[in-house]
Amino acid sequence: MPLTKPNQQLRRDLKDAAFALESAALEIFHKAQGGEEDQFLEAMKRVGKLHELADRLVGYGDEVKAGRIIRAKE
Repeated sequence: MPLTKPNQQLRRDLKDAAFALESAALEIFHKAQGGEEDQFLEAMKRVGKLHELADRLVGYGDEVKAGRIIRAKE
């Protein structure tokens, strides 16, 4: 079953948000590399959390594609 326009947009938005989180995580990682060890470790915790959230959004996008999540009309 093909995706409706609203569901296509939802999937696209989820993928875009996941990409933005991954980009932010990469930027934090690069900036943290030059810092002290305790700051680096704290940054890595944040990076890990961003990656977890990005993975979750990608998973939601996959569920939209599979039809398990559907955007209803208002």
